[in-house]
Amino acid sequence: MEIRDLTPDDLDGVLDIRKRSFGVLSAADREQWRKTVLPQLEAGRYLGAFDGARIAAAARLRGFTQWWHGRPQPMAGVAGVTVNPEDRGRGIGGQIMRAVIERAAELGDAVSALYPATTPIYRGLGYEHAGAQLRVTIPADALRAIRASNQVKLRRMGPDDAPELIALLGRLHAASHASGPISWDEHTWRLWLQEEDDFLYLADDGFVVYRWDGSDLEVDNLVAGSPDTAAALWSLVGSSSSIAKNVVACLAPDDPVLWMLRERTRDAVTPVRWMFRIVDVPSAIARRGFPAGVTLDTVVEVVDPVRQANTGAWHLTVSDGVGTATPSSEQGTRLTLNGLSALYAGVPTATLRVAGMLSGPADEALDAAFAAKPYMLDYF
Repeated sequence: MEIRDLTPDDLDGVLDIRKRSFGVLSAADREQWRKTVLPQLEAGRYLGAFDGARIAAAARLRGFTQWWHGRPQPMAGVAGVTVNPEDRGRGIGGQIMRAVIERAAELGDAVSALYPATTPIYRGLGYEHAGAQLRVTIPADALRAIRASNQVKLRRMGPDDAPELIALLGRLHAASHASGPISWDEHTWRLWLQEEDDFLYLADDGFVVYRWDGSDLEVDNLVAGSPDTAAALWSLVGSSSSIAKNVVACLAPDDPVLWMLRERTRDAVTPVRWMFRIVDVPSAIARRGFPAGVTLDTVVEVVDPVRQANTGAWHLTVSDGVGTATPSSEQGTRLTLNGLSALYAGVPTATLRVAGMLSGPADEALDAAFAAKPYMLDYF
């Protein structure tokens, strides 16, 4: 089995595998998919497994920015992992995923995330459950009580607003010390901002992307940096409450709108789980943000089933919001790569110990340094 970069000539074969794995795409969706993936081919972010000249599997590494405690870093978002039905059970999925992890390291992505169709294959490669996209159902009429101050200027967005939108996300996620959310690259944002059936509005410190879904409204993104802007954007969505029955919104765990509603007795939340993996230990620690008042000085011993460069003892330090990981000859808390990835995402050491991912002494400062409530607003 040969694993190599895909070329434009391979895309018909990839679409055939996608059809057999995920169902038929419409002609419009196929065209949009091609526009999305072509830059990824050029960047070496789409791999295929070939049995001779025949493509047997494919996987791509989407280039995202992801924030951890408010600090951005490049992240490999693994998507479109597909194996031909006749090739399943031969270990090809594991082979191409190992190549994906190595390619992520070559591209300089120190962390990776994915939405799994199944857990075992990814867990066996070091990915671990970390967070969720939270889809919250809100009765549309509950938004009527949110009143805009009329001090916020909203305007419709289009493709040329992509750079401003990316910069805005950076400011808002940094200010809120967000962990987990992502931003698409400019090319992809320009494509999404061309969607004719989406309603796209931008303010100086916030934006919203929403659409009709039958009798409901679906909010993909609504992020605001001030009370007035949050009220203006949610009031905008709520202005359709005489027609819409529900609003289904992708929200952060502590999204302000949940405290802005007049009536809130029970949350209807559907979590869509995602998994996370550290690809390069020292780079991932150096790029992560940490609470400014927390210090850490400890040693962890890590075992990585895929990347030997991560296996060994690491001296972890955190001070003034900055972390480092340097090789150590000392013994310390023992973690599987899954365990370290989950810890990075805020899973408590007590949970990791009982789950069998951590053993030996555990410094309470690990929990304080890596505390997080990770989430994503976007599915990929």
